[in-house]
Amino acid sequence: MAEAQKYLPGLPDDEGDLEEVFIDPGLAEEAERIAEALVFASAQPISETYIASRIPRGVDVGRIMSRLKASYASRGVNLVQVADHWAFRTAADLSFVVQTDEQEVKKLSRAALEVLAIIAYHQPVTRAEIEDIRGVQTSKGTLDVLMEAGWVRFRGRRRTPGRPVTFGTTRDFLDHFGLEEIRDLPGIEELKGAGLLSGRVPSNLHIPVPVGEDELSDNEDPITQMDLEELGLLTPKAEEDD
Repeated sequence: MAEAQKYLPGLPDDEGDLEEVFIDPGLAEEAERIAEALVFASAQPISETYIASRIPRGVDVGRIMSRLKASYASRGVNLVQVADHWAFRTAADLSFVVQTDEQEVKKLSRAALEVLAIIAYHQPVTRAEIEDIRGVQTSKGTLDVLMEAGWVRFRGRRRTPGRPVTFGTTRDFLDHFGLEEIRDLPGIEELKGAGLLSGRVPSNLHIPVPVGEDELSDNEDPITQMDLEELGLLTPKAEEDD
């Protein structure tokens, strides 16, 4: 019977002391078809957690998605990973074919691009820290534009006097710029190679390696409902009548 089964690593057995089990190939194939259908039917990237809840129990969702990704690698659409979410996207070399004149392109000012880059590379970062890096004040409108575009979000509040809000990028930011995770942002050598940095780059220029975009740092507190009300993102709850 073992010959008729498919080998999948990383799954516990009944005894709990082995790291490998065998999965029926028909079960694995069905899981792959379900995962493919779920991603295809969704207009937004879909989470591995959601996929795992829909495929047959005991099948490794990570392995299934990796196999699907490989099978679509040379096709007109690719299965791409965005953080822990998955989506179908037009192959990069064919993007010009599907572009239309009606497509609305998000155009950012130079100030907005600078702020976006600072947030992406330095997150979690406060407005004061953004201004310190840029050397000029940052208008609220610039941050509003980035948040309305869905590329920047409130992360938390810094554990310092005044508890300033910290900013970070979103999954939509990763999706728009074709990044699997924030650590895929280009380093200084890649930026030079792409012509985005001039030949007169200061010798002390440092581009930090971005940290994970989801986890709060040790000096951050999560955003609460009270914080959202204070920031004007929620209407304060009406007090209950006595």
